[in-house]
Amino acid sequence: MLRFVRENAPCSRADIAASTGLNKATVSSLVADLIDRRLLRETGLTENRVGRPATMLVLDGSPYAAIGIEVNVDHLTAVAIDLAGTELLSWRRSFPGAAATPGQTVAAVAALARRVLNRMAKEARQVLGLTVAVPGLVDVNGSVGIAPNLGWRDVDLSGDLAKALRDPGFPVLVDNDANLAALAEHRFGPHGGVADLVYLTGEVGVGAGVILDGRLRRGGRGFAGEIGHIQVDPAGAQCRCGRRGCLEAVAGMAAVLHDTAPDATPAELEPEIEDIVRLARGADPSVLGTLAGIGGELGKGVAVIANMLNPEVVVLGGYYVALAPWVLPAAQAEFARRSVAPDGGGTRLVASTLGYRAAALGAAARLLDSIDSGRLPAAQT
Repeated sequence: MLRFVRENAPCSRADIAASTGLNKATVSSLVADLIDRRLLRETGLTENRVGRPATMLVLDGSPYAAIGIEVNVDHLTAVAIDLAGTELLSWRRSFPGAAATPGQTVAAVAALARRVLNRMAKEARQVLGLTVAVPGLVDVNGSVGIAPNLGWRDVDLSGDLAKALRDPGFPVLVDNDANLAALAEHRFGPHGGVADLVYLTGEVGVGAGVILDGRLRRGGRGFAGEIGHIQVDPAGAQCRCGRRGCLEAVAGMAAVLHDTAPDATPAELEPEIEDIVRLARGADPSVLGTLAGIGGELGKGVAVIANMLNPEVVVLGGYYVALAPWVLPAAQAEFARRSVAPDGGGTRLVASTLGYRAAALGAAARLLDSIDSGRLPAAQT
């Protein structure tokens, strides 16, 4: 019922009964419970229908908050949303993730989480949970098996954070950043609701979040989507994973900065990308050539995705968004050349509109999915 109202609000009890197959008495009982929990609210009557005016329902959820935090090589991002998806806060902080130890990262994330929790407490909101996005392989228990760009192996991030927050009384979850960014695109982006969508991160690393038939696909142990480590050029640059010619090595941000700032540290990534954008706008031939080459390599990776999964849309995120005016044309051309299906099988290649907060926003949205699946908070008193 919550999913139905989220997708069709404003709607009536009769609309819910007709669409879900539940009888009217059951719908009335469940609606009363959800109103008591302040998950739904009534918005008045509508007369634009056959028969008697009906009382319409919309999502409420204003007393609740879901928190998402992204850990990246050069920053932390925190987002909080209410049950209806309204953004309550969005903070981005510089953080040397690539140089920090797992313990230092846990301490930094816990400190940021406590700040968000304090803000939510002042607003009298009940926190539904915290999800943390990381650029690495995360198993179903929230343990990070490997995160090459953070230098991590076998880090029990979920358990360590729960301890640092002193067992806060709500779920502390961990997931891959690309998976969560894909959830954000599917729920909040302009292509939201499409059945088949792939999100490509554009940070130091390149990962993929895959949604098929409307559901996020994690693989057998949660390790799906490592498109960044598909080899696209056997003679290409050395990758951080130890292999050569991975998509991440030839089309990631290190490749973008290879000519202009080859020694840039992760902490310098954002200002260096801003310089690249400035030079591209000034039609610097060397930079334009580099970005076209990056686009071509990226197009090879997109072709692999399209030939294997045939998604409706592939969304480029992270720093690819700023570079999209110069990267996208070459990527689209290379993708079209390498796609087996005519016209790329209908797959569209676009830039994200959610900005740098996509993974953190998706982290918070994962908790809303849990509520929609029936894990309801206690009734408000």
